[in-house]
Amino acid sequence: MAGQFARLGNDLYTGKRSYDIVGKRRVWFIAAVLLVALSGVLLLARGLNVGIEFRGGSEFTVSGAATTSSGPAEEVLQGIATDQVARVSVVGGDSVRIQTDQLSQEQTEQVAGSLAEAYEVDRTAVTSSFIGPSWGADITAKAVQGLVIFLVLVAIVMALYFRTWSMAVAALIALLHDLVVTVGLYAGIGFEVTPASVIGLLTILGYSLYDTVVVFDKVRENTANVLEQTRVTYEEASNLAVNQTIVRSINTSVVGILPVASILFVGAFLLGAGTLRDIALSLFIGMIVSTASSIFLATPLEAALRMRRPAYREHTARVLELRAESGEAAVVSSSDVRPESERVVATIPGIHLGTTSQPRRKR
Repeated sequence: MAGQFARLGNDLYTGKRSYDIVGKRRVWFIAAVLLVALSGVLLLARGLNVGIEFRGGSEFTVSGAATTSSGPAEEVLQGIATDQVARVSVVGGDSVRIQTDQLSQEQTEQVAGSLAEAYEVDRTAVTSSFIGPSWGADITAKAVQGLVIFLVLVAIVMALYFRTWSMAVAALIALLHDLVVTVGLYAGIGFEVTPASVIGLLTILGYSLYDTVVVFDKVRENTANVLEQTRVTYEEASNLAVNQTIVRSINTSVVGILPVASILFVGAFLLGAGTLRDIALSLFIGMIVSTASSIFLATPLEAALRMRRPAYREHTARVLELRAESGEAAVVSSSDVRPESERVVATIPGIHLGTTSQPRRKR
């Protein structure tokens, strides 16, 4: 299995085998739009299950409970504050966390005592805390501020690094796509949104950007002098770059997703640890979505933006015309896009022997 995957990677890198990802960009664009639309529907229909850190309220934790059922907590709240709805979750194997809206000091004491009786524990095993809504508002504002600053810096750095606005715009759209889809799926699953979830969402933006930069760097290498030759078009050179980096993207994603999936399983099913579960879920979804977007969205979108320029459209038409006249098949290999620094022009006085390619050095 590993040998077959290695051979596939080698065939994709040399161009012996190729998937027309850039050429079928309309399919990927439609799929991306549908995913964003689905995420929007989930957000509108179900909404985000925001945690107490954002909405404010009272929280009780019962340690060593005789049962982890939500029934006793619901009965306690109905007897003390009829307008309250308990949000009960299991923490660890024998601890129960109950979250409610804001309670008065007297109600808090009554609920704590009643919970101790209902779950058959000492009063000291029940802890209570209150979180004001202003703290959650501050977290939300800081998260949005950090996101805006991050996107602005990304746009500037990408434009300066790649020296073209099309790659910066494509990278930003891919980032926003990953963010919206991840938030939408998070809402669909119904896990609670906590500060840990926000940290996970901001983390996947960096991961998505890293994967996109790897692909774009290969695109830039393959298309450095694309307008000065008539062997391949810009879209073909970009498509070869995507194929050359597919295996690397998949390997990187698998290495990152496996430990995150383990943390998600442990946090959600074994320990019931909310912080581990919340951050792992956002990372798990985001890493899968960002890997797919770096392959199927970022580069095809960049190629579509680049082809809006007259020089690239004219070059593509000229390459296709010459190819049709010669009857050559549209087969692109790594040697067709090899940088000029790796080519050697062999000459004898009075005779031009043409351009040959040297073996690529291992990097």
